[in-house]
Parts: sequence; C-alpha cells; structure tokens
Amino acid sequence: MPLRIRPAVSADLPGIVAVYNHWVEHSAASFELVPVPIEDRRDWFRDHSRGGRHRILVAEGEAGGLDGWASTSQFRPRRAYDTTVESSVYVRPGTAGRGIGTALYAELFRAVADEDIARIVAGVSLPNPASIALHRRFGFRHVGTFTSVGRKFGRYWDVAWYERPLRVDGAGPEVGDPATAAVTTSSPRPSP
Repeated sequence: MPLRIRPAVSADLPGIVAVYNHWVEHSAASFELVPVPIEDRRDWFRDHSRGGRHRILVAEGEAGGLDGWASTSQFRPRRAYDTTVESSVYVRPGTAGRGIGTALYAELFRAVADEDIARIVAGVSLPNPASIALHRRFGFRHVGTFTSVGRKFGRYWDVAWYERPLRVDGAGPEVGDPATAAVTTSSPRPSP
C-alpha cells in the first residue's frame, strides 16, 4: 500500500503523540521538555478535527502505521491574528528523506486553500537544514531569527521564522512588499 495522506481520526492520536514525543525527547524540533501524555493532547486534537483553518493530517505508511503528521494551528490568541496559522510537520524516526513531509504539506495546504487564511508561518529551531529546505520548497521565506529563545538539553537554541501567503501563485501582496509592510496611524499602538 503506498503512502496515504488523510485527515486524522481519534484512533490516530496515540500514533501522533508517539511521533511527536520522539522529537520532544531527542531533538530541539519541539521545545517541550518532557513527553506529552495523550490526555494532554485530546483538546488540541478535537480543535483540529473540525475542519476549517486548523487541521491535522496524517501519513499512513505501507504497513498501515502512522509515518507522520502535519497541522495548521492558531498562531496567537488575539482575534486580529485569526487569518494567520502556524504549520507544523513531524515524521516518524527513520523515515526522513522519503517525501513524507512534502506529501503532508502538499495535502495540508490544499486542504486549507479555501479557508480564510492570509499567512502561514512556521518556526524552525536551528540547525535544521531538512526543515528549512522543506519550507522553502513550499514558498516560505525567512523573515527573521530569534536568538537563544529556547533552553533545552543544557543549551540555548535559535528559532528561524518563515512565512508565506496562503497562495504562492503570485496572487496577493508579496511577502516583504514595502507597500503592504506598514499602516500609518496617528494613535499609539499597543504591543502585539
């Protein structure tokens, strides 16, 4: 059976958590410090299982097991950020380089193509050349790096931030377009 990308169902939650927890325990790809219990991910899963702009897809491998997952999630809780989502992708250890992340992102971005989304953002802890290459392949552009923002495994990690418009076919303003970069206001703006 070839790789199958599909919306996640509740029976996938243990596999999703297992894939995620591997990266929690063995890398800085997640800044969680301890493995996440399945019970702690149930609300997150429910919020991503209703369709709309926040979704989770899984890659079902040849043996029927879970080879990875990808999601779009709320970027920040303030309502003005509603049309921005943060994307994530995690693959099962030992499956890197097989195109699973690419297949997940391709289907995820197709799934949200008609949603009310203006921007997709992604944070990548450094170094992570494979993740950077994946994001660039999907039209993400580097917009900045926060230095030493996460402490894990006894050291500090930098996080590079990437963004792309929902559609990268040339429609809409280009990322970094000075014509859309600032809005002039006469009143002071609170911090975001």
